[in-house]
Amino acid sequence: MMADSVDLKAAGPILDDMVTAIVAHAAYLSELDGATGDGDHGVNMSKGFRMTGQKLAVAPQSLGEGFATLAETLLDEIGGSMGPLYGSFFLDMSTFMKGKTSLDRDDFGRMLHKGIAAVTDLGEAKPGDKSLVDVLAPASAAFDAAAARGEAFAACLTALETAADAGFESTRDMVAKIGRASRLGERSRGFHDAGAASCRLLLRALAEGLKRRL
Repeated sequence: MMADSVDLKAAGPILDDMVTAIVAHAAYLSELDGATGDGDHGVNMSKGFRMTGQKLAVAPQSLGEGFATLAETLLDEIGGSMGPLYGSFFLDMSTFMKGKTSLDRDDFGRMLHKGIAAVTDLGEAKPGDKSLVDVLAPASAAFDAAAARGEAFAACLTALETAADAGFESTRDMVAKIGRASRLGERSRGFHDAGAASCRLLLRALAEGLKRRL
Protein backbone atom coordinates (compact mmCIF):
# COMPACT_ATOMS: atom_id res chain seq x y z
CA MET A 1 0.00 0.00 0.00
CA MET A 2 1.34 3.42 -0.93
CA ALA A 3 2.13 5.94 1.80
CA ASP A 4 0.24 9.20 2.09
CA SER A 5 3.31 11.39 2.33
CA VAL A 6 6.90 11.66 1.15
CA ASP A 7 9.93 12.10 3.38
CA LEU A 8 11.52 15.35 2.18
CA LYS A 9 15.06 14.25 2.97
CA ALA A 10 14.62 11.06 0.97
CA ALA A 11 13.04 13.11 -1.82
CA GLY A 12 16.14 15.26 -2.26
CA PRO A 13 17.42 13.23 -5.25
CA ILE A 14 14.33 14.27 -7.20
CA LEU A 15 16.27 17.44 -7.93
CA ASP A 16 18.77 15.28 -9.84
CA ASP A 17 15.91 14.00 -12.00
CA MET A 18 14.79 17.57 -12.70
CA VAL A 19 18.33 18.60 -13.60
CA THR A 20 18.65 15.62 -15.94
CA ALA A 21 15.34 16.42 -17.63
CA ILE A 22 16.34 20.00 -18.43
CA VAL A 23 19.92 19.25 -19.47
CA ALA A 24 18.85 16.36 -21.69
CA HIS A 25 16.27 18.53 -23.47
CA ALA A 26 18.32 21.73 -23.72
CA ALA A 27 18.58 21.65 -27.52
CA TYR A 28 14.86 20.91 -27.86
CA LEU A 29 13.93 23.81 -25.59
CA SER A 30 16.17 26.21 -27.50
CA GLU A 31 14.72 25.00 -30.79
CA LEU A 32 11.21 25.76 -29.56
CA ASP A 33 12.32 29.14 -28.29
CA GLY A 34 13.99 29.93 -31.59
CA ALA A 35 10.64 29.84 -33.38
CA THR A 36 9.26 32.83 -31.49
CA GLY A 37 12.07 34.18 -29.30
CA ASP A 38 15.83 34.37 -28.84
CA GLY A 39 16.43 30.63 -29.02
CA ASP A 40 18.35 30.54 -25.75
CA HIS A 41 15.82 29.06 -23.34
CA GLY A 42 17.44 25.63 -23.32
CA VAL A 43 20.93 27.05 -22.97
CA ASN A 44 20.00 29.28 -20.05
CA MET A 45 17.91 26.68 -18.25
CA SER A 46 20.55 24.01 -18.75
CA LYS A 47 23.19 26.31 -17.30
CA GLY A 48 21.18 27.03 -14.16
CA PHE A 49 20.11 23.45 -13.56
CA ARG A 50 23.56 22.04 -14.29
CA MET A 51 25.09 24.44 -11.76
CA THR A 52 22.48 23.39 -9.22
CA GLY A 53 23.26 19.74 -9.85
CA GLN A 54 26.94 20.40 -9.19
CA LYS A 55 26.13 22.10 -5.89
CA LEU A 56 23.88 19.27 -4.78
CA ALA A 57 26.48 16.66 -5.71
CA VAL A 58 28.84 18.27 -3.20
CA ALA A 59 26.22 18.84 -0.50
CA PRO A 60 23.03 16.72 -0.86
CA GLN A 61 19.92 18.40 0.49
CA SER A 62 16.28 17.69 1.24
CA LEU A 63 13.73 18.56 -1.43
CA GLY A 64 12.86 21.86 0.20
CA GLU A 65 16.48 22.82 0.69
CA GLY A 66 17.25 21.78 -2.87
CA PHE A 67 14.47 23.98 -4.19
CA ALA A 68 16.02 26.90 -2.29
CA THR A 69 19.44 26.20 -3.83
CA LEU A 70 17.86 25.91 -7.28
CA ALA A 71 15.99 29.18 -6.78
CA GLU A 72 19.10 31.03 -5.68
CA THR A 73 21.06 29.71 -8.66
CA LEU A 74 18.37 30.62 -11.19
CA LEU A 75 17.90 34.09 -9.73
CA ASP A 76 21.64 34.79 -9.69
CA GLU A 77 22.80 33.12 -12.88
CA ILE A 78 19.98 33.12 -15.46
CA GLY A 79 19.16 36.25 -17.42
CA GLY A 80 15.99 37.26 -19.20
CA SER A 81 12.58 36.60 -17.73
CA MET A 82 12.78 32.87 -17.04
CA GLY A 83 15.45 33.05 -14.35
CA PRO A 84 13.37 35.32 -12.11
CA LEU A 85 10.14 33.47 -12.91
CA TYR A 86 11.43 29.99 -12.17
CA GLY A 87 13.59 31.30 -9.35
CA SER A 88 10.55 32.83 -7.66
CA PHE A 89 8.52 29.68 -8.31
CA PHE A 90 11.00 27.41 -6.55
CA LEU A 91 11.84 29.96 -3.85
CA ASP A 92 8.25 30.29 -2.67
CA MET A 93 7.76 26.52 -2.73
CA SER A 94 10.93 26.04 -0.70
CA THR A 95 9.72 28.64 1.80
CA PHE A 96 6.48 26.70 2.19
CA MET A 97 8.42 23.51 2.94
CA LYS A 98 10.74 25.14 5.47
CA GLY A 99 10.61 23.28 8.76
CA LYS A 100 8.65 20.35 7.30
CA THR A 101 10.03 16.83 7.27
CA SER A 102 7.40 15.33 4.98
CA LEU A 103 5.04 16.35 2.22
CA ASP A 104 1.51 14.99 1.90
CA ARG A 105 -1.12 15.44 -0.78
CA ASP A 106 -2.77 18.52 0.66
CA ASP A 107 0.51 20.26 1.45
CA PHE A 108 1.72 19.58 -2.08
CA GLY A 109 -1.35 21.31 -3.47
CA ARG A 110 -0.82 24.30 -1.19
CA MET A 111 2.89 24.39 -2.04
CA LEU A 112 2.14 24.43 -5.76
CA HIS A 113 -0.32 27.29 -5.30
CA LYS A 114 2.40 29.30 -3.56
CA GLY A 115 4.78 28.74 -6.45
CA ILE A 116 2.21 29.62 -9.09
CA ALA A 117 1.23 32.79 -7.24
CA ALA A 118 4.87 33.88 -7.30
CA VAL A 119 5.02 33.34 -11.07
CA THR A 120 1.79 35.17 -11.85
CA ASP A 121 2.55 38.05 -9.49
CA LEU A 122 5.93 38.60 -11.09
CA GLY A 123 5.19 37.86 -14.73
CA GLU A 124 1.50 38.83 -14.79
CA ALA A 125 0.74 36.04 -17.27
CA LYS A 126 -2.73 34.52 -17.36
CA PRO A 127 -3.96 31.23 -18.82
CA GLY A 128 -4.21 31.66 -22.57
CA ASP A 129 -1.26 34.06 -22.83
CA LYS A 130 1.04 31.29 -24.19
CA SER A 131 3.45 30.83 -21.30
CA LEU A 132 4.42 28.39 -18.58
CA VAL A 133 1.22 29.41 -16.78
CA ASP A 134 -0.68 27.44 -19.41
CA VAL A 135 0.94 24.34 -17.92
CA LEU A 136 0.98 25.37 -14.26
CA ALA A 137 -2.65 26.48 -14.01
CA PRO A 138 -4.34 23.38 -15.48
CA ALA A 139 -1.90 21.04 -13.74
CA SER A 140 -2.67 22.60 -10.37
CA ALA A 141 -6.41 22.61 -11.08
CA ALA A 142 -6.35 18.93 -12.04
CA PHE A 143 -4.43 18.05 -8.87
CA ASP A 144 -6.91 19.99 -6.74
CA ALA A 145 -9.89 18.37 -8.45
CA ALA A 146 -8.49 14.88 -7.88
CA ALA A 147 -7.77 15.72 -4.25
CA ALA A 148 -11.33 17.04 -3.81
CA ARG A 149 -12.60 13.69 -5.07
CA GLY A 150 -10.61 12.03 -2.31
CA GLU A 151 -8.05 10.42 -4.61
CA ALA A 152 -4.69 9.36 -3.20
CA PHE A 153 -1.57 11.49 -3.52
CA ALA A 154 -0.17 9.36 -6.36
CA ALA A 155 -3.40 9.55 -8.36
CA CYS A 156 -3.49 13.32 -7.91
CA LEU A 157 0.08 13.54 -9.23
CA THR A 158 -0.91 11.48 -12.28
CA ALA A 159 -3.81 13.86 -12.91
CA LEU A 160 -1.35 16.75 -12.67
CA GLU A 161 0.94 15.16 -15.28
CA THR A 162 -1.92 14.53 -17.71
CA ALA A 163 -3.12 18.11 -17.40
CA ALA A 164 0.43 19.46 -17.78
CA ASP A 165 0.77 17.53 -21.05
CA ALA A 166 -2.53 18.92 -22.32
CA GLY A 167 -1.60 22.44 -21.22
CA PHE A 168 1.66 22.26 -23.11
CA GLU A 169 -0.06 21.02 -26.26
CA SER A 170 -2.63 23.82 -26.03
CA THR A 171 0.05 26.49 -26.42
CA ARG A 172 0.59 25.52 -30.06
CA ASP A 173 -2.68 27.14 -31.12
CA MET A 174 -2.34 30.22 -28.90
CA VAL A 175 -1.27 33.71 -29.90
CA ALA A 176 1.39 35.00 -27.53
CA LYS A 177 0.20 37.91 -25.41
CA ILE A 178 3.23 38.27 -23.17
CA GLY A 179 7.01 38.26 -23.54
CA ARG A 180 9.14 38.60 -26.65
CA ALA A 181 6.89 36.30 -28.67
CA SER A 182 3.98 38.72 -28.25
CA ARG A 183 5.61 41.02 -30.81
CA LEU A 184 4.90 38.41 -33.48
CA GLY A 185 1.17 38.56 -32.92
CA GLU A 186 -0.68 36.02 -35.04
CA ARG A 187 2.63 34.66 -36.35
CA SER A 188 3.29 33.14 -32.92
CA ARG A 189 0.44 30.71 -33.51
CA GLY A 190 1.45 27.21 -34.58
CA PHE A 191 4.42 26.87 -32.23
CA HIS A 192 4.63 25.41 -28.73
CA ASP A 193 5.81 27.76 -26.01
CA ALA A 194 9.31 26.97 -24.75
CA GLY A 195 8.54 27.97 -21.16
CA ALA A 196 5.52 25.69 -21.19
CA ALA A 197 7.78 22.90 -22.47
CA SER A 198 10.33 23.27 -19.68
CA CYS A 199 7.56 23.54 -17.11
CA ARG A 200 6.00 20.31 -18.36
CA LEU A 201 9.37 18.55 -18.07
CA LEU A 202 9.90 19.80 -14.52
CA LEU A 203 6.42 18.94 -13.27
CA ARG A 204 6.67 15.46 -14.77
CA ALA A 205 10.08 14.83 -13.17
CA LEU A 206 8.80 16.12 -9.83
CA ALA A 207 5.58 14.09 -9.96
CA GLU A 208 7.27 10.88 -11.03
CA GLY A 209 9.96 11.29 -8.39
CA LEU A 210 7.40 11.79 -5.66
CA LYS A 211 5.32 8.80 -6.81
CA ARG A 212 8.37 6.53 -6.66
CA ARG A 213 8.82 7.51 -3.01
CA LEU A 214 5.23 7.00 -1.89
